[in-house]
Amino acid sequence: MLKRKIIRGLSATTLQLVINQLFGVLIFYILSRELTKNNFGELNWTLAVLLTAFNLLSFGMDQMLVKKIAAGGNRSALLSLYVLHTLIAGALFYGLLFSASLIFPEFFVRHHLLLLIGIGKLLLFFSTPFKQLVTGLQKYNWLLYMSVCSSVLRGLVLLFISFHGNISIQTAVIIFIGGDAMELLVCFIINNNLVKPGKFYTWNRQEYVQLLRESLPQVGVVIFTSAIARFDWIFIGLFVSDVKLAEYSFAYKIFEITTLPLLAIAPLLVPLFTIFFQQQKENNPMSLHNVKLLLRMEMVIAALTALLLNLLWIPVIDPVTQGKYGAVNMHTIFILSLCIPVLYLNNFLWSIHFAKGRLRAIFYIFAITFSVNILGDIFLIPRWKNEGAAWAFIIAVFVQAALYLRTTGLPWLKNCWVSLLLCSASAAISGIASRYFFWSDWMIISFALITYLLFLAATFQLKRSDLSEIKAFFKQ
Repeated sequence: MLKRKIIRGLSATTLQLVINQLFGVLIFYILSRELTKNNFGELNWTLAVLLTAFNLLSFGMDQMLVKKIAAGGNRSALLSLYVLHTLIAGALFYGLLFSASLIFPEFFVRHHLLLLIGIGKLLLFFSTPFKQLVTGLQKYNWLLYMSVCSSVLRGLVLLFISFHGNISIQTAVIIFIGGDAMELLVCFIINNNLVKPGKFYTWNRQEYVQLLRESLPQVGVVIFTSAIARFDWIFIGLFVSDVKLAEYSFAYKIFEITTLPLLAIAPLLVPLFTIFFQQQKENNPMSLHNVKLLLRMEMVIAALTALLLNLLWIPVIDPVTQGKYGAVNMHTIFILSLCIPVLYLNNFLWSIHFAKGRLRAIFYIFAITFSVNILGDIFLIPRWKNEGAAWAFIIAVFVQAALYLRTTGLPWLKNCWVSLLLCSASAAISGIASRYFFWSDWMIISFALITYLLFLAATFQLKRSDLSEIKAFFKQ
């Protein structure tokens, strides 16, 4: 019964991820083609600011709400507390934003989308309690409907308009607000099937203070992760130009899309390592071998992703964007691709820390990573612009990896960098050699893939027994 429930939940969350990513790419692609770089950059800057702000306004309560509901807490009372929190925090934030527009009118003339897009993101923020409720109740099918309705609506409307005319920035704003309003409406309707109407409009000050106190340890992590995710976008938009932000945001979005395999693997690691350490399987040579095999396969996938991203960038991106975002981002995407294997390694090491309950260590590592990233942006972006932002990001990622390795304290992880180094070197040599011997893009790609596989076999990063061992591993 439990296994069937996990499979259904994983299927629903995977489907949600795929639908949102597909429509997210469609929306991003249509807007990047239809809007000028100035408008596209300004739209992305506005979204980065607002999404970061509303993530911070959650105060980490969203995860605490999920945990308490999953543990059997009173869903009506808990939902009531978080609904009231989002209403108060959201209204205060938008009120401050509106007041700032009166005090600093020149700033809001340049960033005129803040108040408009802010309406939509405020509505989206109001929908978060309902999503956390269904997550805590493990109603993943309903979470699927809640989470995809907005992106599907936006994508279909933008696609229809693009076929029948031009898309202006005003049209894009209306579509974004409409999509956010639709998501709130769907969440509210579904919520009425879980909590009777009116039952969550109660208030208990003592319980709210207690929930806030319990959530405070998560606030730091929320701040650091939110800032790391989009601080470079915000900084470029403020101190460089909307055009450079349009270029960087396009490259970074594609870079994020290439890490989809990581998003698919990540949810499996925490329960896997929880069982691994609880049952002391690290003392079992076969179990330890399986974990090392999993890490090695992640490195193979990550290095392959980086290789394909660089080889396909100009042949694919320049034609589909009419030359707007391909060649101009060649160096930026190369720099970002260097850290893809390290991102996989970091997620692997984070899962180990989380499974072992090392939350304080995770907090400090995120704090240091955040500081390195911010300082890198401040010093590198003014001089090297988009490439500086990319370098700041990967420096922070490498520092994070070093900190995880230093604090893990597991002897069998000391040589985990070997697979990362061998797979990355195989990808790099394959890419360089293919460009040296061939001129045709598709011949370059074909030769690079074959050479990469041969290097992996020669360095024992791919073995004949790997497939059967992976199948046996996931059957356990």
